[in-house]
Amino acid sequence: MREIADILDLLTARAESPAVLATVLGVEGSSYRLPGARLLWLPDGTRSGSISGGCLEEDVIEHARRVLETGRAESLSYDTAVENDLLWGTGSGCAGRVHLLIEALPLERPAWIATLRDNQRARRDTVLAVVHRGSLPPGTRLAAEFPASAGTAEAFFETIPPPPLVVVFGAGDDAQPLVKLTRALGWQVTVVDSRAAYATTGRFPDATSVVVVPPESAPAAVRLDAHTLAIVMTHRFRDDTALLRGLLPRPLTYLGLLGPRRRAERLLAALEADGFVATAAMREMLHAPVGLDLGGHTPETVALAIVAEMQCRLTGRPPIHLRERTAPIHG
Repeated sequence: MREIADILDLLTARAESPAVLATVLGVEGSSYRLPGARLLWLPDGTRSGSISGGCLEEDVIEHARRVLETGRAESLSYDTAVENDLLWGTGSGCAGRVHLLIEALPLERPAWIATLRDNQRARRDTVLAVVHRGSLPPGTRLAAEFPASAGTAEAFFETIPPPPLVVVFGAGDDAQPLVKLTRALGWQVTVVDSRAAYATTGRFPDATSVVVVPPESAPAAVRLDAHTLAIVMTHRFRDDTALLRGLLPRPLTYLGLLGPRRRAERLLAALEADGFVATAAMREMLHAPVGLDLGGHTPETVALAIVAEMQCRLTGRPPIHLRERTAPIHG
């Protein structure tokens, strides 16, 4: 997600400069990056994104110079299993093939760029088609512009979702590294607290937004949908109770609660005594204690454990060591 945002930001900041975009169309075997990975290059050497772990970029940039001069897109394939390739000689030994399209982005930017930017801000999906062979001119376009009568045209289709939205309920000191880490991943982060002295942009300069609102009104005051990850970490029993009452019925992607398991059970018991009974589905959604068991105890390591668990939830992966995974890493 961060890659798309950074590429769009660079295109906006350097609107006066032509650019070249390389897109990974397909991978056979093992590769560091997957289809949809992108590298944006500007003539002065500025670049954003990547299409490999660093072993292919230099050669791709040489091709990008030629694409910029000719205005004609190029399709490339790299065999990373060949250790002694004399053309680009990376010797990476990744045992895979990577297929790319390199296209020029003129000063009059293609329409898909503005649409993608608008959809990211509005939290809507964008479907792109990267034509690389056949009867249509090669290059990226909106999938809606790919005609049914495209004939022999071949394209890589990709749905680009908006970045994950994390809502952190609680503006204590331990929320600061969590916000910073999630923003480093390119996720959007909203911080919510009832204390105006704590919930400030000065304390949370990395937050997308900061909201001051009582806990009873907080779930209705911020955007919460099926793509939202919420963390409750106010450290105040009464506030956490009010927040859980409003959050548990929501169809969230993830709901985490900071604190020991015994405290979580006390919170749920307090809700039940007040007439709110958490269903089995609600309890299944609630991660309490929040985070993976990484062995940390500082605010920074706790934040890492929380982000790691959220990443597992987003990808549907179990939290295991990669060396214990029997299926392909990117399967």
